Amino acid sequence: MKKRILVTGGAGFLGSHLCERLLKDDNEVICVDNFFTGDKKNIIHLMKNPFFEVIRHDITFPLYVEVDEIYNLACPASPVHYQFDPVQTTKTSVHGAINILGLAKRVKSKIFQASTSEIYGDPTVHPQKENYWGNVNSIGLRSCYDEGKRCAETLFFDYYRQHKFRTRVIRLNQCFSRTLKVILRKLNPKSILSYSFRATHNCSSAMALFFDRCRGNDTYNKSPLLLT
Repeated sequence: MKKRILVTGGAGFLGSHLCERLLKDDNEVICVDNFFTGDKKNIIHLMKNPFFEVIRHDITFPLYVEVDEIYNLACPASPVHYQFDPVQTTKTSVHGAINILGLAKRVKSKIFQASTSEIYGDPTVHPQKENYWGNVNSIGLRSCYDEGKRCAETLFFDYYRQHKFRTRVIRLNQCFSRTLKVILRKLNPKSILSYSFRATHNCSSAMALFFDRCRGNDTYNKSPLLLT
């Protein structure tokens, strides 16, 4: 069955590849982006697809659409960009999460949050496991991004606990164009999943794959899935 899927930050580096992957899976995709760091060139080749729609919108303001699934990727990820307007960066992560979670609650959709390994701050443990809480600085120049993403994770997990949401969180690390290495670990330390992805579109495929695992009656339905 064709699903209607919302991708915030859909014109960005990873978002555009995710939109492409979801369309190839025979879904209808709504790409939402304010084009601060997103680029129309990333999605121009998708515009001819009748099942692809673009909305210029800032998720710090509420959004009203009808969808089956939501991928929240909206937020500048480069220090040059997120330090340009640090207050807006924090608002994108926090107000954006509140608005997108509110949308998911209204339409009863499952929802995915693209987080970051930066939530660990300046880690003293390598590699970081999900039970490591980090070594953080709440008032530094990078805190607008780090703390915003940490707060967004808090909101997603509290929505899971309070509203029984089907939420998924992935902490992305070292995403770049030619080679992408992502270490994915499940919350259960006895079940560690490690993958190396050789292209950005494979990262998008991985996000879609793990988000899709909340189907069925396996353990993924019983707790929010956190991947690092």
